[in-house]
Amino acid sequence: MRGCERGGDRGFVTAEAAMVLSVLVAFTMALVWLLLVAAAQIRCVDAARAGARAAARQDPADVVVTVTREAAPRGARVTVAREGDRVRVTVVARPPLLNGLPFEVREEAVALAEESVAEGEAGDAVDRPGGVREGVGLGS
Repeated sequence: MRGCERGGDRGFVTAEAAMVLSVLVAFTMALVWLLLVAAAQIRCVDAARAGARAAARQDPADVVVTVTREAAPRGARVTVAREGDRVRVTVVARPPLLNGLPFEVREEAVALAEESVAEGEAGDAVDRPGGVREGVGLGS
C-alpha cells in the first residue's frame, strides 16, 4: 500500500509548486511596477523643478516647456502658470506599464520670478509665504 500513497502525492506537489510560483511572479511584477512608479515620480519632481527654475529666469514659455519635457517621463503633460511674482510648473504623467489603470503621478514646483527678487534687493525686505517678511541684501 505504501507504493499507492507515494504515487498520489506527486500531483499535489506539482499543484502546490504551480500555485506558489504564480504568486511569486505576481508579487515580483507588483514590486517592479511600484519601482517604476517611484522612478516616474522622481522624474516628475526633477522636471517640475527644472521648469520652475527656467521660468523664474524669465526664459520664453516654449523653452520652459522643452526643458521640462526633456526631464519628464515620456508622454507627460506640462503646465506653466504665472501667479503674480511666482511661476508654477506642473507635470502630470502616467506610470509605465499597466497604463489602463486610472493612476497618474503629479508634481508641481513654484519659484519666485527673478524680476521680483531683483526688486526685493533694491528695497528693505521681501514678503514670503505666510506673511513672513525676510530681509534681502541687507548688510548684517
